[in-house]
Amino acid sequence: MTFPFDLSASLGIVKPELVLAMGSMVLLVTGAFFGGARQSAISRGTVALMIVVAALVLTGSKEPAVAFGGSFVVNGFTVFAKVLILAASAVAILMSDRYMERTRAARFEFPVLVALATLGMMMMVSANDLIALYVGLELQSLSLYVLASFSRDSLRSTEAGLKYFVLGALASCLLLYGMSLVYGFSGTLSFDALKGVAATGASNIGFLVGLVFMLAGFAFKVSAVPFHMWTPDVYEGAPTPVTAFFAAAPKVAAIALLTRVLFDAFGAASDSWRQVITFISMASMLLGAFAAIGQTNIKRLMAYSSIANMGFALVGLAAGSEQGVEGLLIYLVIYLAMTAGIFACILAMRRREGHVEDIDDLAGLAKAQPVYAFALTALLFSYAGIPPLAGFFGKFYVFSAAVEQGMWVLAVVGVLASVVGAFYYVRIVMLMINGEPRQSFVRPMDVELRVIAFAATAFTLFFVLMPAPLLDAASAAAAALVN
Repeated sequence: MTFPFDLSASLGIVKPELVLAMGSMVLLVTGAFFGGARQSAISRGTVALMIVVAALVLTGSKEPAVAFGGSFVVNGFTVFAKVLILAASAVAILMSDRYMERTRAARFEFPVLVALATLGMMMMVSANDLIALYVGLELQSLSLYVLASFSRDSLRSTEAGLKYFVLGALASCLLLYGMSLVYGFSGTLSFDALKGVAATGASNIGFLVGLVFMLAGFAFKVSAVPFHMWTPDVYEGAPTPVTAFFAAAPKVAAIALLTRVLFDAFGAASDSWRQVITFISMASMLLGAFAAIGQTNIKRLMAYSSIANMGFALVGLAAGSEQGVEGLLIYLVIYLAMTAGIFACILAMRRREGHVEDIDDLAGLAKAQPVYAFALTALLFSYAGIPPLAGFFGKFYVFSAAVEQGMWVLAVVGVLASVVGAFYYVRIVMLMINGEPRQSFVRPMDVELRVIAFAATAFTLFFVLMPAPLLDAASAAAAALVN
Protein backbone atom coordinates (compact mmCIF):
# COMPACT_ATOMS: atom_id res chain seq x y z
CA MET A 1 0.00 0.00 0.00
CA THR A 2 1.27 3.45 -0.93
CA PHE A 3 0.77 6.32 1.49
CA PRO A 4 0.80 10.01 0.51
CA PHE A 5 3.38 10.60 3.27
CA ASP A 6 6.51 8.99 4.65
CA LEU A 7 5.06 6.32 6.95
CA SER A 8 8.31 5.42 8.73
CA ALA A 9 9.08 9.07 9.49
CA SER A 10 5.53 9.61 10.75
CA LEU A 11 5.73 6.59 13.03
CA GLY A 12 8.99 7.91 14.45
CA ILE A 13 7.37 11.24 15.23
CA VAL A 14 4.45 9.63 17.07
CA LYS A 15 6.64 7.13 18.95
CA PRO A 16 5.60 8.39 22.43
CA GLU A 17 1.92 7.97 21.61
CA LEU A 18 2.53 4.52 20.10
CA VAL A 19 4.44 3.38 23.17
CA LEU A 20 1.69 4.67 25.47
CA ALA A 21 -1.04 2.97 23.39
CA MET A 22 0.76 -0.37 23.21
CA GLY A 23 1.77 -0.20 26.87
CA SER A 24 -1.84 0.49 27.88
CA MET A 25 -3.01 -2.55 25.91
CA VAL A 26 -0.37 -4.72 27.57
CA LEU A 27 -1.44 -3.52 31.01
CA LEU A 28 -5.10 -4.10 30.16
CA VAL A 29 -4.47 -7.66 28.96
CA THR A 30 -2.26 -8.34 31.98
CA GLY A 31 -4.98 -7.20 34.35
CA ALA A 32 -7.63 -9.20 32.50
CA PHE A 33 -5.66 -12.46 32.41
CA PHE A 34 -4.35 -12.17 35.95
CA GLY A 35 -7.61 -11.20 37.58
CA GLY A 36 -6.11 -11.53 41.04
CA ALA A 37 -3.56 -8.80 40.32
CA ARG A 38 -4.00 -5.82 42.60
CA GLN A 39 -4.58 -2.36 41.23
CA SER A 40 -1.30 -1.26 42.82
CA ALA A 41 0.74 -3.55 40.55
CA ILE A 42 -0.92 -2.22 37.40
CA SER A 43 -0.64 1.33 38.79
CA ARG A 44 3.09 1.02 39.26
CA GLY A 45 3.41 -0.31 35.74
CA THR A 46 1.34 2.59 34.39
CA VAL A 47 3.45 5.19 36.23
CA ALA A 48 6.62 3.55 34.88
CA LEU A 49 5.12 3.61 31.39
CA MET A 50 4.36 7.33 31.69
CA ILE A 51 7.93 8.04 32.81
CA VAL A 52 9.23 6.21 29.73
CA VAL A 53 6.83 8.10 27.47
CA ALA A 54 7.84 11.44 29.03
CA ALA A 55 11.49 10.57 28.36
CA LEU A 56 10.64 9.80 24.73
CA VAL A 57 8.81 13.13 24.43
CA LEU A 58 11.76 15.04 25.88
CA THR A 59 14.42 13.23 23.83
CA GLY A 60 12.57 13.48 20.52
CA SER A 61 13.49 15.83 17.73
CA LYS A 62 13.89 19.43 18.90
CA GLU A 63 12.83 20.73 15.49
CA PRO A 64 9.14 21.16 14.55
CA ALA A 65 7.88 18.11 12.68
CA VAL A 66 4.61 16.97 11.08
CA ALA A 67 3.33 13.43 10.59
CA PHE A 68 0.62 11.70 8.57
CA GLY A 69 0.39 14.35 5.90
CA GLY A 70 0.16 17.26 8.34
CA SER A 71 -2.51 15.80 10.68
CA PHE A 72 -0.11 15.57 13.62
CA VAL A 73 2.46 18.15 14.69
CA VAL A 74 5.25 18.17 17.26
CA ASN A 75 7.02 21.35 18.40
CA GLY A 76 8.26 22.98 21.57
CA PHE A 77 4.75 23.91 22.68
CA THR A 78 3.34 20.38 22.32
CA VAL A 79 6.37 18.89 24.10
CA PHE A 80 5.86 21.24 27.06
CA ALA A 81 2.14 20.43 27.28
CA LYS A 82 2.64 16.66 26.97
CA VAL A 83 5.19 16.55 29.77
CA LEU A 84 2.76 18.43 32.03
CA ILE A 85 -0.07 16.05 31.13
CA LEU A 86 2.03 12.94 31.78
CA ALA A 87 3.27 14.32 35.10
CA ALA A 88 -0.26 15.19 36.25
CA SER A 89 -1.61 11.78 35.25
CA ALA A 90 1.21 9.91 37.00
CA VAL A 91 0.67 11.89 40.21
CA ALA A 92 -3.08 11.18 40.12
CA ILE A 93 -2.39 7.44 39.82
CA LEU A 94 0.10 7.53 42.70
CA MET A 95 -2.50 9.22 44.91
CA SER A 96 -5.20 6.68 44.09
CA ASP A 97 -3.99 3.26 45.28
CA ARG A 98 -4.53 3.41 49.04
CA TYR A 99 -7.82 5.31 48.66
CA MET A 100 -9.23 2.76 46.21
CA GLU A 101 -8.20 -0.13 48.46
CA ARG A 102 -9.85 1.42 51.52
CA THR A 103 -13.08 2.17 49.66
CA ARG A 104 -13.08 -1.32 48.08
CA ALA A 105 -13.04 0.21 44.60
CA ALA A 106 -9.57 -1.03 43.64
CA ARG A 107 -9.67 -2.49 40.15
CA PHE A 108 -6.94 -2.71 37.55
CA GLU A 109 -9.05 -0.80 35.00
CA PHE A 110 -8.52 2.49 36.85
CA PRO A 111 -4.86 3.17 35.89
CA VAL A 112 -5.50 1.78 32.40
CA LEU A 113 -8.36 4.24 31.89
CA VAL A 114 -6.15 7.08 33.10
CA ALA A 115 -3.47 5.98 30.60
CA LEU A 116 -5.97 5.87 27.73
CA ALA A 117 -7.32 9.30 28.69
CA THR A 118 -3.74 10.57 28.72
CA LEU A 119 -3.19 9.11 25.25
CA GLY A 120 -6.22 11.04 24.01
CA MET A 121 -4.88 14.23 25.60
CA MET A 122 -1.50 13.81 23.92
CA MET A 123 -3.18 13.20 20.57
CA MET A 124 -5.38 16.26 20.79
CA VAL A 125 -2.53 18.53 21.88
CA SER A 126 -0.62 17.55 18.71
CA ALA A 127 -3.66 17.47 16.40
CA ASN A 128 -3.18 19.62 13.31
CA ASP A 129 -6.54 19.14 11.65
CA LEU A 130 -10.13 19.00 12.86
CA ILE A 131 -10.58 15.25 12.51
CA ALA A 132 -7.43 14.41 14.50
CA LEU A 133 -8.58 16.92 17.10
CA TYR A 134 -11.97 15.25 17.49
CA VAL A 135 -10.56 11.71 17.66
CA GLY A 136 -8.16 12.68 20.45
CA LEU A 137 -10.82 14.62 22.32
CA GLU A 138 -13.31 11.74 22.26
CA LEU A 139 -10.71 9.17 23.32
CA GLN A 140 -10.06 11.34 26.36
CA SER A 141 -13.74 11.99 27.04
CA LEU A 142 -14.90 8.37 26.86
CA SER A 143 -12.30 7.38 29.44
CA LEU A 144 -13.26 10.27 31.71
CA TYR A 145 -16.96 9.36 31.63
CA VAL A 146 -16.14 5.92 33.01
CA LEU A 147 -13.72 7.29 35.61
CA ALA A 148 -16.32 9.73 36.96
CA SER A 149 -18.63 6.83 37.82
CA PHE A 150 -15.88 4.41 38.79
CA SER A 151 -17.30 3.70 42.27
CA ARG A 152 -20.21 1.66 40.97
CA ASP A 153 -21.74 1.12 44.42
CA SER A 154 -21.89 4.84 45.16
CA LEU A 155 -24.98 6.77 44.11
CA ARG A 156 -22.99 10.02 44.11
CA SER A 157 -20.38 8.58 41.77
CA THR A 158 -23.02 7.12 39.42
CA GLU A 159 -24.83 10.45 39.33
CA ALA A 160 -21.56 12.28 38.64
CA GLY A 161 -20.78 9.98 35.73
CA LEU A 162 -24.27 10.36 34.25
CA LYS A 163 -24.22 14.17 34.51
CA TYR A 164 -20.75 14.34 33.01
CA PHE A 165 -21.73 12.03 30.15
CA VAL A 166 -24.93 13.90 29.24
CA LEU A 167 -23.36 17.35 29.37
CA GLY A 168 -20.18 16.09 27.73
CA ALA A 169 -22.22 14.68 24.84
CA LEU A 170 -23.90 18.07 24.46
CA ALA A 171 -20.51 19.81 24.41
CA SER A 172 -19.23 17.36 21.81
CA CYS A 173 -22.29 18.10 19.65
CA LEU A 174 -21.61 21.84 19.88
CA LEU A 175 -17.96 21.31 19.01
CA LEU A 176 -18.73 18.97 16.10
CA TYR A 177 -21.38 21.33 14.74
CA GLY A 178 -18.92 24.21 14.91
CA MET A 179 -16.28 22.14 13.12
CA SER A 180 -18.75 21.23 10.37
CA LEU A 181 -19.61 24.92 9.87
CA VAL A 182 -15.93 25.85 9.73
CA TYR A 183 -15.30 23.10 7.17
CA GLY A 184 -18.40 24.03 5.16
CA PHE A 185 -17.44 27.69 4.85
CA SER A 186 -13.70 27.13 4.41
CA GLY A 187 -13.49 23.84 2.52
CA THR A 188 -10.58 22.56 4.59
CA LEU A 189 -9.87 20.65 7.80
CA SER A 190 -6.19 21.53 8.15
CA PHE A 191 -5.11 24.10 10.71
CA ASP A 192 -2.53 25.49 8.29
CA ALA A 193 -5.13 26.02 5.57
CA LEU A 194 -7.66 27.40 8.04
CA LYS A 195 -5.13 30.03 9.07
CA GLY A 196 -4.96 31.23 5.48
CA VAL A 197 -8.75 31.25 5.20
CA ALA A 198 -9.04 33.26 8.42
CA ALA A 199 -6.57 35.78 7.02
CA THR A 200 -8.68 36.39 3.92
CA GLY A 201 -12.20 35.65 5.13
CA ALA A 202 -12.43 36.65 8.76
CA SER A 203 -15.59 38.61 7.93
CA ASN A 204 -17.35 35.41 6.76
CA ILE A 205 -20.26 35.12 9.21
CA GLY A 206 -20.69 31.37 8.84
CA PHE A 207 -17.00 30.79 9.48
CA LEU A 208 -17.11 32.89 12.64
CA VAL A 209 -20.32 31.23 13.87
CA GLY A 210 -18.56 27.88 13.53
CA LEU A 211 -15.66 29.24 15.57
CA VAL A 212 -18.05 30.37 18.32
CA PHE A 213 -19.61 26.90 18.52
CA MET A 214 -16.14 25.37 18.75
CA LEU A 215 -15.25 27.76 21.57
CA ALA A 216 -18.40 26.68 23.41
CA GLY A 217 -17.30 23.05 23.19
CA PHE A 218 -13.80 23.89 24.40
CA ALA A 219 -15.19 26.01 27.25
CA PHE A 220 -17.00 22.93 28.57
CA LYS A 221 -13.76 20.96 28.60
CA VAL A 222 -11.99 23.62 30.68
CA SER A 223 -15.12 24.16 32.84
CA ALA A 224 -15.28 27.84 31.95
CA VAL A 225 -18.42 29.92 32.50
CA PRO A 226 -21.13 29.58 31.17
CA PHE A 227 -20.35 25.90 30.50
CA HIS A 228 -19.21 25.11 34.03
CA MET A 229 -22.41 23.62 35.40
CA TRP A 230 -21.11 20.04 35.52
CA THR A 231 -18.02 20.80 37.56
CA PRO A 232 -19.24 21.08 41.20
CA ASP A 233 -21.45 17.97 41.05
CA VAL A 234 -18.87 15.84 39.25
CA TYR A 235 -16.04 16.97 41.53
CA GLU A 236 -18.10 16.17 44.63
CA GLY A 237 -19.54 12.87 43.40
CA ALA A 238 -16.51 11.29 41.73
CA PRO A 239 -13.96 9.39 43.85
CA THR A 240 -11.44 11.88 45.22
CA PRO A 241 -8.46 10.58 43.17
CA VAL A 242 -10.61 10.94 40.05
CA THR A 243 -11.47 14.49 41.08
CA ALA A 244 -7.75 15.19 41.50
CA PHE A 245 -7.14 13.85 38.00
CA PHE A 246 -10.02 15.90 36.52
CA ALA A 247 -8.67 19.06 38.15
CA ALA A 248 -5.23 18.62 36.61
CA ALA A 249 -4.38 16.76 33.38
CA PRO A 250 -7.61 17.26 31.37
CA LYS A 251 -7.55 20.98 32.17
CA VAL A 252 -3.99 21.35 30.89
CA ALA A 253 -4.80 19.37 27.75
CA ALA A 254 -7.94 21.38 26.99
CA ILE A 255 -6.21 24.73 27.53
CA ALA A 256 -3.25 23.63 25.38
CA LEU A 257 -5.59 22.43 22.61
CA LEU A 258 -7.61 25.66 22.74
CA THR A 259 -4.42 27.70 22.54
CA ARG A 260 -3.12 25.73 19.56
CA VAL A 261 -6.45 25.95 17.70
CA LEU A 262 -6.77 29.69 18.21
CA PHE A 263 -3.18 30.51 17.25
CA ASP A 264 -2.50 27.87 14.58
CA ALA A 265 -5.91 27.79 12.87
CA PHE A 266 -7.63 31.08 13.69
CA GLY A 267 -4.72 33.39 14.46
CA ALA A 268 -5.75 35.89 11.82
CA ALA A 269 -9.23 36.16 13.37
CA SER A 270 -7.84 37.07 16.78
CA ASP A 271 -9.91 40.27 16.99
CA SER A 272 -13.01 38.05 16.99
CA TRP A 273 -12.02 35.24 19.34
CA ARG A 274 -10.23 37.46 21.85
CA GLN A 275 -13.59 39.08 22.68
CA VAL A 276 -15.12 35.69 23.47
CA ILE A 277 -12.12 34.53 25.52
CA THR A 278 -12.11 37.82 27.45
CA PHE A 279 -15.77 37.37 28.37
CA ILE A 280 -15.49 33.76 29.54
CA SER A 281 -12.28 34.62 31.41
CA MET A 282 -13.92 37.43 33.38
CA ALA A 283 -17.11 35.43 33.98
CA SER A 284 -15.14 32.40 35.19
CA MET A 285 -12.99 34.44 37.57
CA LEU A 286 -15.99 36.20 39.10
CA LEU A 287 -18.34 33.22 39.37
CA GLY A 288 -15.61 30.94 40.72
CA ALA A 289 -14.65 33.52 43.34
CA PHE A 290 -18.14 34.37 44.59
CA ALA A 291 -19.77 30.92 44.31
CA ALA A 292 -17.05 29.29 46.41
CA ILE A 293 -17.78 31.49 49.43
CA GLY A 294 -20.79 29.51 50.64
CA GLN A 295 -19.39 26.01 50.09
CA THR A 296 -19.08 23.59 53.00
CA ASN A 297 -17.71 20.60 51.08
CA ILE A 298 -14.02 21.00 50.26
CA LYS A 299 -14.32 19.17 46.92
CA ARG A 300 -17.11 21.51 45.78
CA LEU A 301 -15.00 24.44 46.92
CA MET A 302 -12.12 23.11 44.81
CA ALA A 303 -14.51 22.83 41.86
CA TYR A 304 -15.34 26.53 42.01
CA SER A 305 -11.69 27.31 42.66
CA SER A 306 -10.85 25.36 39.50
CA ILE A 307 -13.35 27.42 37.52
CA ALA A 308 -11.75 30.62 38.81
CA ASN A 309 -8.25 29.33 38.08
CA MET A 310 -9.18 28.49 34.50
CA GLY A 311 -10.43 32.07 34.23
CA PHE A 312 -7.04 33.33 35.41
CA ALA A 313 -5.26 31.08 32.90
CA LEU A 314 -7.49 32.35 30.08
CA VAL A 315 -6.33 35.90 30.83
CA GLY A 316 -3.02 34.97 29.21
CA LEU A 317 -4.80 33.53 26.18
CA ALA A 318 -7.05 36.59 25.87
CA ALA A 319 -3.93 38.74 25.60
CA GLY A 320 -3.29 37.00 22.27
CA SER A 321 0.47 37.54 22.39
CA GLU A 322 3.64 35.50 22.91
CA GLN A 323 3.97 37.00 26.38
CA GLY A 324 0.40 35.94 27.11
CA VAL A 325 1.06 32.33 26.07
CA GLU A 326 4.23 32.30 28.18
CA GLY A 327 2.26 33.55 31.19
CA LEU A 328 -0.43 30.94 30.51
CA LEU A 329 2.12 28.10 30.54
CA ILE A 330 3.77 29.35 33.72
CA TYR A 331 0.36 29.58 35.37
CA LEU A 332 -0.53 26.03 34.34
CA VAL A 333 2.65 24.57 35.86
CA ILE A 334 2.09 26.40 39.14
CA TYR A 335 -1.60 25.45 39.13
CA LEU A 336 -0.72 21.78 38.66
CA ALA A 337 1.72 21.82 41.56
CA MET A 338 -0.76 23.53 43.89
CA THR A 339 -3.62 21.24 42.84
CA ALA A 340 -1.58 18.08 43.40
CA GLY A 341 -0.60 19.27 46.87
CA ILE A 342 -4.13 20.32 47.85
CA PHE A 343 -5.67 17.03 46.77
CA ALA A 344 -2.97 15.07 48.57
CA CYS A 345 -4.05 16.93 51.71
CA ILE A 346 -7.74 16.26 50.98
CA LEU A 347 -7.03 12.54 50.55
CA ALA A 348 -5.30 12.62 53.94
CA MET A 349 -8.53 13.84 55.58
CA ARG A 350 -9.24 10.38 56.95
CA ARG A 351 -10.42 9.10 60.29
CA ARG A 352 -10.89 5.53 61.41
CA GLU A 353 -14.47 5.53 60.18
CA GLY A 354 -13.46 6.71 56.71
CA HIS A 355 -12.65 9.75 54.60
CA VAL A 356 -14.29 13.11 55.35
CA GLU A 357 -14.84 16.08 53.07
CA ASP A 358 -16.45 18.84 55.15
CA ILE A 359 -14.39 21.99 55.58
CA ASP A 360 -15.38 22.08 59.27
CA ASP A 361 -13.46 18.84 59.77
CA LEU A 362 -10.26 20.89 59.41
CA ALA A 363 -11.02 22.85 62.59
CA GLY A 364 -8.11 23.01 65.01
CA LEU A 365 -5.78 21.17 62.64
CA ALA A 366 -2.89 23.53 63.42
CA LYS A 367 -2.88 22.31 67.03
CA ALA A 368 -3.43 18.63 66.30
CA GLN A 369 -1.21 18.20 63.22
CA PRO A 370 0.89 21.35 62.72
CA VAL A 371 3.05 20.06 59.86
CA TYR A 372 0.03 19.00 57.84
CA ALA A 373 -1.65 22.33 58.62
CA PHE A 374 1.47 24.26 57.55
CA ALA A 375 1.57 22.51 54.17
CA LEU A 376 -2.14 23.12 53.57
CA THR A 377 -1.80 26.76 54.65
CA ALA A 378 1.07 27.41 52.24
CA LEU A 379 -0.86 25.86 49.35
CA LEU A 380 -4.05 27.78 50.14
CA PHE A 381 -2.16 31.08 50.41
CA SER A 382 -0.52 30.29 47.08
CA TYR A 383 -3.95 29.72 45.53
CA ALA A 384 -4.96 33.10 46.92
CA GLY A 385 -1.99 34.72 45.16
CA ILE A 386 -0.25 35.99 48.27
CA PRO A 387 3.42 36.96 47.65
CA PRO A 388 6.06 35.62 47.59
CA LEU A 389 4.41 32.24 47.00
CA ALA A 390 4.30 30.65 43.54
CA GLY A 391 0.62 31.40 42.98
CA PHE A 392 1.34 35.14 43.13
CA PHE A 393 3.82 34.88 40.27
CA GLY A 394 1.41 32.78 38.17
CA LYS A 395 -1.17 35.56 38.36
CA PHE A 396 1.45 38.25 37.94
CA TYR A 397 2.61 36.88 34.58
CA VAL A 398 -0.87 36.53 33.07
CA PHE A 399 -2.02 39.93 34.35
CA SER A 400 1.18 41.54 33.05
CA ALA A 401 0.49 40.10 29.59
CA ALA A 402 -3.04 41.54 29.65
CA VAL A 403 -1.79 44.98 30.73
CA GLU A 404 0.88 44.86 27.99
CA GLN A 405 -1.95 44.54 25.45
CA GLY A 406 -3.94 47.38 27.02
CA MET A 407 -6.55 45.06 28.57
CA TRP A 408 -6.74 46.94 31.84
CA VAL A 409 -10.36 46.01 32.59
CA LEU A 410 -9.57 42.29 32.35
CA ALA A 411 -6.56 42.67 34.65
CA VAL A 412 -8.52 44.70 37.21
CA VAL A 413 -11.36 42.14 37.23
CA GLY A 414 -8.74 39.43 37.78
CA VAL A 415 -7.23 41.28 40.73
CA LEU A 416 -10.67 41.86 42.30
CA ALA A 417 -11.57 38.18 41.83
CA SER A 418 -8.29 37.24 43.52
CA VAL A 419 -9.18 39.40 46.52
CA VAL A 420 -12.59 37.74 46.82
CA GLY A 421 -11.03 34.30 46.42
CA ALA A 422 -8.52 35.07 49.16
CA PHE A 423 -11.44 35.38 51.59
CA TYR A 424 -12.47 31.74 51.49
CA TYR A 425 -8.88 30.47 51.42
CA VAL A 426 -7.98 32.57 54.47
CA ARG A 427 -11.21 31.45 56.17
CA ILE A 428 -10.03 27.84 55.99
CA VAL A 429 -6.65 28.81 57.42
CA MET A 430 -8.30 30.69 60.30
CA LEU A 431 -10.50 27.67 60.95
CA MET A 432 -7.42 25.45 61.21
CA ILE A 433 -5.77 27.88 63.63
CA ASN A 434 -8.66 29.09 65.78
CA GLY A 435 -11.27 26.36 65.43
CA GLU A 436 -12.11 23.92 68.18
CA PRO A 437 -9.99 20.80 67.61
CA ARG A 438 -11.87 17.76 66.41
CA GLN A 439 -10.85 14.14 66.22
CA SER A 440 -7.45 14.02 64.53
CA PHE A 441 -6.95 12.50 61.12
CA VAL A 442 -5.21 9.15 60.87
CA ARG A 443 -1.45 9.55 61.17
CA PRO A 444 0.95 9.30 59.56
CA MET A 445 -0.15 10.32 56.08
CA ASP A 446 0.37 7.69 53.39
CA VAL A 447 3.89 7.88 52.02
CA GLU A 448 2.77 8.84 48.51
CA LEU A 449 0.52 11.60 49.80
CA ARG A 450 3.22 12.89 52.13
CA VAL A 451 5.79 13.10 49.33
CA ILE A 452 3.38 14.80 46.91
CA ALA A 453 2.04 17.28 49.48
CA PHE A 454 5.41 18.39 50.75
CA ALA A 455 7.02 18.48 47.28
CA ALA A 456 4.20 20.77 46.16
CA THR A 457 4.64 22.88 49.29
CA ALA A 458 8.38 23.18 48.70
CA PHE A 459 7.76 24.22 45.09
CA THR A 460 5.23 26.81 46.25
CA LEU A 461 7.53 28.26 48.90
CA PHE A 462 10.82 28.28 47.00
CA PHE A 463 9.74 29.02 43.44
CA VAL A 464 10.72 32.64 43.99
CA LEU A 465 14.35 31.58 44.52
CA MET A 466 14.71 29.59 41.28
CA PRO A 467 12.13 30.69 38.68
CA ALA A 468 14.55 30.71 35.73
CA PRO A 469 14.19 27.06 34.56
CA LEU A 470 10.41 27.32 34.31
CA LEU A 471 10.50 30.79 32.76
CA ASP A 472 13.01 29.70 30.11
CA ALA A 473 11.05 26.55 29.25
CA ALA A 474 7.75 28.45 29.01
CA SER A 475 9.36 31.17 26.89
CA ALA A 476 10.75 28.61 24.44
CA ALA A 477 7.41 26.79 24.22
CA ALA A 478 5.49 30.03 23.62
CA ALA A 479 7.92 31.09 20.93
CA ALA A 480 7.50 27.72 19.18
CA LEU A 481 3.74 28.31 18.96
CA VAL A 482 3.53 32.00 18.15
CA ASN A 483 6.50 32.45 15.82
